[in-house]
Amino acid sequence: MAQLSYLIILLTTLLFLLSADAPKRELELGPPQTVFTRNPKMGVHTRLSDEVEAWKIKRTLEMVREMGAPWLVEYFPWAYTEPMPGFFDWQHSDMVMSHAKQQGLTMIARLGFVPQWARPANSATSYLPMERYADFGNYVYEFVKRYADINKDPRGSKNPQGLIIIIWNEPNLALEWGFQPLDPIGYTKLLGLSYQRAKEANPNVIVLGGALAPTLAPPGDAQALNDLIYLQKMFDAGAGQAMDGLAVHAYGWSLPPNDPPDPQTINFRRVELVHQLLSNNGYTNMPIYITEGGWNDHPRWTRAVKPGQRIEYTRQAYQWATDKPWLKMVGWWAFRYPWPTHTYLDYFTFVTPDFEPKPIYFEMQQMNRQD
Repeated sequence: MAQLSYLIILLTTLLFLLSADAPKRELELGPPQTVFTRNPKMGVHTRLSDEVEAWKIKRTLEMVREMGAPWLVEYFPWAYTEPMPGFFDWQHSDMVMSHAKQQGLTMIARLGFVPQWARPANSATSYLPMERYADFGNYVYEFVKRYADINKDPRGSKNPQGLIIIIWNEPNLALEWGFQPLDPIGYTKLLGLSYQRAKEANPNVIVLGGALAPTLAPPGDAQALNDLIYLQKMFDAGAGQAMDGLAVHAYGWSLPPNDPPDPQTINFRRVELVHQLLSNNGYTNMPIYITEGGWNDHPRWTRAVKPGQRIEYTRQAYQWATDKPWLKMVGWWAFRYPWPTHTYLDYFTFVTPDFEPKPIYFEMQQMNRQD
């Protein structure tokens, strides 16, 4: 069965190579753009990894710029890029990167999603055996090497940010750790190896660790581990030397952004507890990037708020972030999905799959306009 699966992958790859030589109509990038904004910390997490049409990728990123968000978080799945060991297909990621650069956006690239050849049969795409860490490290190396200059201003001046990457996503959840026992030491090893390979490819790359899910789950829970406990175990294992910054997820759920931080509460300002934990471990100046977060305005979800509240909470959250020098960006989940999920997830977005802006889009655009 394993040989048959490998043969199918081989044949698929060969078909791709043959079709890759066929003439393609590439969507023109257009002239280089600049993001004009009053809010230099505003970002959004797009979901272009499953968007196949070039014009939709371009339009999504145009709308991000037009809203006044200079930061972009995007997912670049390992399995999509390296479908076979040593064979890299950069076509889609090149397209996303090129359009992001042309729109003047600063890219934060999230890396993960294990290809079939690098994990046991019938395992989850988040399952990465330790003996395959080196293979993921190779992907990190090739990715950083290829996109080292992606955050340079397309007009020619160098953007002060280098390429920024996030290693994995929410490893304190069983769902995102391949349903293996949760292992902050194992994740720290993966982070350390990835950090080493990234710096080999380009010393100026900025490597972010963490991206932990905010949760109150206690030790011993099979599905999750409290993010503050997990993060402390990471530092105990040496994570402070294996990252240049920390990616944090900051969801407000039904609570306003001025709700004070509390270790027993999941709210937006929980990020302050994360910053304090960094300080306690001697990393006061380590920057934090909120790469997921925000509020949801589904009419029936118990963790949602009303649309007007979502707008006001989002505005207040950015005002709160203004005077936090340790907080580099605040990126909301999620700008747009390629298609409707028909779940509460649709109510996190700023723009519909058909590119219809929601009221929150116009409100953020108005807030960001420079007169």
